[in-house]
Amino acid sequence: MLILYILLLFAGIGAFLLSFVAQYRFASILRQRYPDQWKIIAVPDEGKPSGVRTWMRLQHVLRSEAPHLFEDAQLSAWQRRWRIAPRIGWICWFAAIAIRWFAAH
Repeated sequence: MLILYILLLFAGIGAFLLSFVAQYRFASILRQRYPDQWKIIAVPDEGKPSGVRTWMRLQHVLRSEAPHLFEDAQLSAWQRRWRIAPRIGWICWFAAIAIRWFAAH
């Protein structure tokens, strides 16, 4: 049970890290292949550009169906990974918590 518990914890960490990597890869593909569309995300309508603003706007794009309009398989794949990875991470962590709880009782 201890090995399963540790594996679930590490799988959860790996899934959360995958969501960050997926977001980074999505942004880099968008920057390289679609620079005009990237400017919509990176350059604000008013005010100074900042990393936080860019990140927030990227989150809106990732949550929307807009990336499917590009018909880019890699872009869609990284968006799917970004969406599913945190869910897998939470499932792994809750399963690890359940194992720990059942072991204590």
